[in-house]
Amino acid sequence: MSRWRWAAAKISKQLWARATFIGLLGITTAILAAVVERFIPWELPTTIGADAVDNILGIIASSMLAVTTFSLSVMISAYGSATSNVTPRATKLLIEDSVSQTVLSTFIGSFLFSIVGIIVLKTGMYGERGRFILFIVTIAVIALIVVSLLRWIDHLTRLGRVGETTQRVEDATLNALRAWREQPYLGGSPMLVDESFDRAVDIPADGIGYVQFIDMNALSKIAERLQGAIYIHSVPGAFVFPQTRLAQFLPDEAGDLNVEELQEEIRYTFALARERSFEQDPRFGLAVMSEIGSRALSSAINDPGTVIDVIGRMARLLCGWSRGYEESEPLYPRVHVPPLCNEDIFDDAFALIARDGAALVEVQIRLQKTLKALSTMGDETFRAAAKHQAELALARAEAALTLEADKQRVREIAGLS
Repeated sequence: MSRWRWAAAKISKQLWARATFIGLLGITTAILAAVVERFIPWELPTTIGADAVDNILGIIASSMLAVTTFSLSVMISAYGSATSNVTPRATKLLIEDSVSQTVLSTFIGSFLFSIVGIIVLKTGMYGERGRFILFIVTIAVIALIVVSLLRWIDHLTRLGRVGETTQRVEDATLNALRAWREQPYLGGSPMLVDESFDRAVDIPADGIGYVQFIDMNALSKIAERLQGAIYIHSVPGAFVFPQTRLAQFLPDEAGDLNVEELQEEIRYTFALARERSFEQDPRFGLAVMSEIGSRALSSAINDPGTVIDVIGRMARLLCGWSRGYEESEPLYPRVHVPPLCNEDIFDDAFALIARDGAALVEVQIRLQKTLKALSTMGDETFRAAAKHQAELALARAEAALTLEADKQRVREIAGLS
């Protein structure tokens, strides 16, 4: 995916973009009804009075304004609930919810359609055919509003709930992990950790923030044009400072290069932002899931059941990840990307829960069962990471649990009794 497509995809997930598009569609539809009538040659079977259409449009306009205002207040309440009870990092997924955006945009579009229809109707631009077309379109808009309201009512029963929000985070993380499995190394070639070259050109960052996106296609074209290889050191999710090494360019043969121009060109392919994103950063999804579990263990919430649910979701995610990368030819062979470290993945997934739930035997039991199962899957590094995380969790439990019987139960599950 190019940077432009990535930026366009980000914009399309914004509420204002969808609302603007559907709003313009509503305005255009109302105006076209006055234009299209001249292209209808046949006589209509009935005559629609201006007052009939005007009354219907007035009802739609007044009701849609109220419904839109109410819907916005409900959405804001749901965002606040998710921020307080789940994690602020998950709120972004609620804001990007397609159902909420489509329904709200439909309400706004219907409101604008009605307002413009009333204005054009009052000016007398609609003839008999135009009023008939407007009436038919109005009936279709009413049907669309009814369907949207039914979807919205069903959606509101779940919006902002802990389980539903956690499911969104799990789905986003699953998509990111699946993308890494299907296109290992972001479609590039594997790179050894901390691999660097003395004669390579360093590409330093020029700002502070998280790497959100890397335009692999653009990097590949640069490497092809200049006949060299690009080694990425800051993958999506990395927090960089000015002069942090983003990448290195290693030419196939020594030659003259415009270093400043090369640095600027490669630097542009890295999108920095204040926050991490889920798309190319599966570790962020695991960290957010872990944060949900950690927050559920706080004294203000005190919900071990949510923690146990999160551990189960982690097991599903990592079970799929344990299958390893799918064998495929790299799409960008001249761009080298370091692998995701299994040790880091397990640390993101379980470290917070193991620390904050060390004194809860039910959490430790589920954690040890999960890690024990994961330690039988995947390759050697995956199994070693699971075993190491189980050892750390057991050590924390030994230090935090006060009852010897509870400690013994955890030891038995860990296989150390």
